[in-house]
Order: sequence, then C-alpha cells, then structure tokens
Amino acid sequence: MRQILILGGTAEARQLAGALAKRADLTVTLSLAGRTAAPAAQPVPVRIGGFGGPAGLAAHLKTERIDALIDATHPYAATISRHAAEAAAAAKVPIIALRRAAWTAVPGDRWIEAADMQDAVRLLGTTPRRVFLAIGRKEVAAFEAAPQHHYLVRSVDPVDPPLAVPDATYIVARGPFAESDERKLLAGHRIECIVAKNSGGDATYGKIAAARALGLTVVMLQPPALPDVSAVPTIEAVAAWLDHLPSPASRGV
Repeated sequence: MRQILILGGTAEARQLAGALAKRADLTVTLSLAGRTAAPAAQPVPVRIGGFGGPAGLAAHLKTERIDALIDATHPYAATISRHAAEAAAAAKVPIIALRRAAWTAVPGDRWIEAADMQDAVRLLGTTPRRVFLAIGRKEVAAFEAAPQHHYLVRSVDPVDPPLAVPDATYIVARGPFAESDERKLLAGHRIECIVAKNSGGDATYGKIAAARALGLTVVMLQPPALPDVSAVPTIEAVAAWLDHLPSPASRGV
C-alpha cells in the first residue's frame, strides 16, 4: 500500500482525504498545523503540529516512507507550501498541490486590489467606515493602525486579545456561508467595505456575491506567490495523478 501524506487545513483537503480513504491501495494521513482550536472532524488519521521546517518535513517523509505528498493547504499558507516543495525535493518524494482557482471580478464587482495587509489598511482611507474583516484572526492586528473605523471581525476561533481599537464587533463562525445570509449580515451591521483574501472556492464566496448585490467595495488581498510544483484544481485530478505515479521500487525507494 502507498503511504500518502496530505498537508491540510481546508475543506478540499478534508474532501480529498475522504475520497482517498475509500481506496484499498492507499494509507492516508492528514497533517494539520494546529492553528484552529477545534478542527472539523476528519475521515482519516490526523497528525497535529509543525514538522520543524523543510528539513524536519523531509526527515518525516523519509522516516514514515511516504510515497506521495499532497499540498492541500490554504492558498495563503505560502510558507507551508514552500517548505513542502523543498522537503519533497530533498526527500525525492513526488508532490502535487491541490489549488483552487482564484476568484475573478465580474460586472458589478467593486474591487480594489491590495498587495498586502498594510496596503489594505491604507486603502480603507482616513474617513471612518464600517468595515467587515473577513480575513481570519491571525492578521487582523494590522488594522489597529486605523482605529477610526468600526470593525466587524469574523473568525473560526476568537480573536484573543481583541483589537486595540475603540469599536469592534466579533463573530465566531465556520463556513460555508450562503449569499443570502451574508447579505443579512452586511446589511444588519451597515457595512460599507469588506476586506477579504482572494482564496477562491465556493465556501466563502457568498460575501463577495453579497457585496456585489449591495454595491459594496471589496478590498481584495492578492494571493501570494506559491512554489512551482505540479498543481491541479480538483480532487479527481489528484486521484488521477496518484494512479500514474511510478511504483516506489521503480523510483529506487
């Protein structure tokens, strides 16, 4: 049986693990960084925590005799993706990335592209606005530099400590989020602008569609550069890639 390691943390990683777990020719382990306090239930054995950089991951790949590494991390987890590519090369383990296509603007969208979080803060301007931060909890502290705004912050885990700003509201929730619910949320909080990551996929697109319907501006964080490894957009394509891998013996493993 082939030993498969999935670097996860996304809905697609969970779905991929479930699909591969049904195969009798594979043993699948899902690795999570451990940044979420209560991760969703997974269909395969789970490993929690980091590896100690690319060298640590390469050692793990060798020790556990991993036959294929699948990078199904979040599109903005660029550091993990770089480490995965370096480790796979060092350990001579085949790697593939499961990557969502980024969203593209359509007629009616009012997007302003931001290069990074500091740029997003700047693009909000100096006039006080009601801003929905839909970027998770790890990077919201950047917006303490613009305390004049009211912030609505949504994250899977609580923001702790809270932002050092005079006016912020917090929502703890896990997607997917339907467009109709997002419209109610935005209207109910009188939101004027959204800050979002262009993470692609359907689970969080509801806020983008809702912003379009309500005529709201979206400050859109651009995706980071990711390593140049084989990448596919679907679970089916990952399965097909696994089917065409040479056997470990033919690779000299």
